[in-house]
Amino acid sequence: MIRFGIIGTNWITETFIEAAREVEDFALAAVYSRSAETADAFADKHQIAGRFTDITEMAASGKIDAVYIASPNSFHARHAIACMKQGIHVLCEKPIASNAYELRQMIAAAKENGVLLMEALKSTFLPGFQAIQENISKLGEVRRYFATYCQYSSRYDAYKSGTVLNAFNPSFSNGALMDLGIYCLYPLVALFGKPDVVKATGVMLESGVDGEGSIVLQYATMDAVIMYSKITHSSLPSEIQGESGSIVIDKISEPSRVQIVYRDGTSEDISRETSSKFMFYEAKAFIELVKASRTESNVNSFTNSLITLEIMDEARKQIGLSYPADQAALDDH
Repeated sequence: MIRFGIIGTNWITETFIEAAREVEDFALAAVYSRSAETADAFADKHQIAGRFTDITEMAASGKIDAVYIASPNSFHARHAIACMKQGIHVLCEKPIASNAYELRQMIAAAKENGVLLMEALKSTFLPGFQAIQENISKLGEVRRYFATYCQYSSRYDAYKSGTVLNAFNPSFSNGALMDLGIYCLYPLVALFGKPDVVKATGVMLESGVDGEGSIVLQYATMDAVIMYSKITHSSLPSEIQGESGSIVIDKISEPSRVQIVYRDGTSEDISRETSSKFMFYEAKAFIELVKASRTESNVNSFTNSLITLEIMDEARKQIGLSYPADQAALDDH
């Protein structure tokens, strides 16, 4: 059994626990929260024995082998490094760090301590994404990748009424690009690697984060267009366009219905049966890697995570979106 500690007590953590409990070798052993009351309430609800208000103490307790981190984005690097220094494997919620500078420090800590570090970006582990990878050659020469994730945030109404919650607070390295845009970018990088050119535009909110944005990315023989938003809603599918046909994807973050529409008008359904607990696949992959003594995923690899963050850093620079967490990178240079 791989004994997990949990950092963060929000809805995404509960979704992860529900999915990970379907994995044979998953054991939930400890939870961390800044508040003892919150840790106790969460532990009671999920029958967790270990309760901690100090991350280093939890990591050094001997009670856990791995940790799932779902604290605010701005805390990911320090929480992950504190755990890795104690020999704990880390599955860190997306975006894995505030910027590429932080991720490089995390990768160095993983290598130094011989532990697994993996970004918890579910999409690339889903059967639907694997179907895309296996069938993309049927499109002939790929010329365009188009991905969209526009979802009106339930917290935006609170924002408009004057309450700035974490989702719209730059102190936590948040906003539309970090929350939703990454779901459009990561599959692009997994499929096509690093782009040659990044051009970004966005709508900034008064709180200092982006409400929505668009990025055009240029490759040698194709381009990519992505749109993301927390202040509008869209039901458009995503699409990969080739010279012989297109792959139409119902939802880039959770590809379930996937079909090829050929140029002659015929279509081929390449959808795969998928568990409704989408995080099951990343949890299973992570546990298998730990058991195989691997220190890096070949799906959500260091390279894929780093390229994605480098694109996001460049996009943020172009739209004027900066975080307190960026200061360390500036100071280092």
